[in-house]
Amino acid sequence: MDTTLPDEHRMIRETVRDVCETEIEPIAQEIEDEHRFPAEIFDQLADLDVMGVPIAEEYGGLGGDTLMYALVAEELGRVSGSIGLSYVAHTSLASKPIEQFGTEAQKERWLRPLAEGEYLGGWALTEPESGSDASDMNTTARTASADSSDVTASEEGDEWVLTGTKQFITNASEAGSILVKAVTDPEAGYDGISTFIVDPREDDGFEVTTVWEKMGLNASPTCEIQFDDVRLPEDRLLGEEGDGWEQTKKTLDGGRISIAALSTGLAQGAYEHAKSYSTEREQFGQPISKFDAIRDKIVDMHRKTERARLLTRRAARTYDRGDPVTRESALAKLDASEAAREVAEDAVQVLGGYGYTTDFAPQRFYRDAKLMEIGEGTSEIQHLVIGRELGL
Repeated sequence: MDTTLPDEHRMIRETVRDVCETEIEPIAQEIEDEHRFPAEIFDQLADLDVMGVPIAEEYGGLGGDTLMYALVAEELGRVSGSIGLSYVAHTSLASKPIEQFGTEAQKERWLRPLAEGEYLGGWALTEPESGSDASDMNTTARTASADSSDVTASEEGDEWVLTGTKQFITNASEAGSILVKAVTDPEAGYDGISTFIVDPREDDGFEVTTVWEKMGLNASPTCEIQFDDVRLPEDRLLGEEGDGWEQTKKTLDGGRISIAALSTGLAQGAYEHAKSYSTEREQFGQPISKFDAIRDKIVDMHRKTERARLLTRRAARTYDRGDPVTRESALAKLDASEAAREVAEDAVQVLGGYGYTTDFAPQRFYRDAKLMEIGEGTSEIQHLVIGRELGL
């Protein structure tokens, strides 16, 4: 595999890295402590034209590939897991599906403002009772006429009525549009799930009921949202009725690459802080990096980060070639998320007591990294996916 980055990719990475180091890193702990969504940072990212990196230029995006997008996600994760999480949810979950499955009218109305960074997007799949079985959902969409007949929306052609609750939805309190999965045919199983575009600002009956206090990533809002008979025009259906689960699987193939890239960034940030501290902190008359226990730990942190990066970039290149990517994306997500948690934990250990304080960054990386093993499919689910791909 060619690991050389094209010049354009390196240029985008360096541009984003500069913003990360000058604008984001100085406030990364502050926004976590304040549980504050940093809208001004996303305005700056929009000014850099990176809010739609993998979206075609004709719809307001940068026209880059998945590899370029992964580089941006990694750079953001290297300084702030929260900003990185909101960014990847906006891009791979809320924007990319509209480009893949939407009509031209939907792309112009809903994709363009996302790609141009006018507002953030969200993606609502998980429900309070669903856990790892994301297809087990109680949120429903019926037609306005369905209360008195068995006609489907495609037959009636008028309005959908959306009812239910979604849980752990990133960006929901800040979003200008949210893609919502709902059951449209309870008898059809996976083929009875559809996707709808909801406008949180205008659609009556939409409510953010909880913004969760979390172990980490508190500058990225994670919400419970409710739909109380939200009426949607028929043109809010994304793709065809019943296509929702197939869309979800394709979306998660790309979403797992996003989380792998973000995880690699978290690991890189934790490694850099630990390495820097180990070369400056002295004990017994020499830097602690000279002691075998610390040196070996730093080397292992570097090894795990590089391995995660290679798997992530391989998955991104596979996706960009249009080849089947389910195994590669699950491998990258599984390895990088666990690497992020392990490297961050070791970074705390290298700093000792200081690593446990909020004056130093490793504790933040440690808390942020844990979600990477849970969101967009737990590590256990990734084992299941990979096993299926291996024919097991």
